[in-house]
Amino acid sequence: MEALVIGCGVSGLSTAICLQEAGWRVTIWTATLPPDTTSSVAAAIWYPYKAYPEHLVVGWSKFTYAVFETFARNPTTGVIMRENVEVSRTPLPDPWWSSAVPDLRRLTAAELPAGYVDALAFTTPVIEMPVYLRYLMDRFTRAGGTVDIRLVSSLAEATEIYPVIFNCTGLGSHSLLHDAQMAPIRGQVVRVANPGIERAWLDEEHPDGMVYIVPRANDCILGGTAIEGVWDMTPDPATAEAILRRCIGLEPRLAEAPILEHKVGLRPGRTTIRLEREEFPNGTCCIHNYGHGGAGVTLSWGCAAEAVQLVG
Repeated sequence: MEALVIGCGVSGLSTAICLQEAGWRVTIWTATLPPDTTSSVAAAIWYPYKAYPEHLVVGWSKFTYAVFETFARNPTTGVIMRENVEVSRTPLPDPWWSSAVPDLRRLTAAELPAGYVDALAFTTPVIEMPVYLRYLMDRFTRAGGTVDIRLVSSLAEATEIYPVIFNCTGLGSHSLLHDAQMAPIRGQVVRVANPGIERAWLDEEHPDGMVYIVPRANDCILGGTAIEGVWDMTPDPATAEAILRRCIGLEPRLAEAPILEHKVGLRPGRTTIRLEREEFPNGTCCIHNYGHGGAGVTLSWGCAAEAVQLVG
């Protein structure tokens, strides 16, 4: 039972590992290795964001949450559990994904930061992507998986060799499949040294732009932006200054944190996630698993498990 996975980001590696555990011999074709993928730029925190349709996203997110809970017991995975607080200047409704987390609560008035009237807190996985992607790659190759550096210009290249293909190319499907529904969602972040912060913060409706603070073991990822339709991956100094200003307003300890890096990633935006089976005339089938928006990590294991089920 041989299968090919195209793409070596978090979706491709998760799918490849699920295939291995189902008894398949798996090869990955990828134009770039994990450190150079969009996944490596992700903050990353479990949080369903800009991924549709919501009624399916809830189930995939809940499945992935449970997997990350088990990973958090193993320090080599780069996954830790943190409290995440979403603050707002107006009353917050219960989130549409609330059934996917075990401990959602509202902060009391005494707990609210100055200037905010409502906040929701819940425990969430925080994933240090360089460590996590290395863990996934090691897990895949130790189980016998093969990774070939190969730029794929057409699925026909793969259908001539493999009977089962999994397309996990993310934003690459825009050119590979000429998928007009795919569009980049540009995200710029600033990586700083962690001054001792242990709680993640999110202010999605900040009047000057979204705010998120994701503390990892030794650094923090500060964001951000979500600009649709922009392909430019050059960090903008003015945007970086604005991100820092907003994040320091929410967490003053960041004011003295040394800046380590500026990065830009392009989220694979799509009107709906494409998770479906396609049949080719020669009998080959392709399972598409892409278009996860701002929730690629959040949906990774849930979508991978369902993609494997679609083989039949």
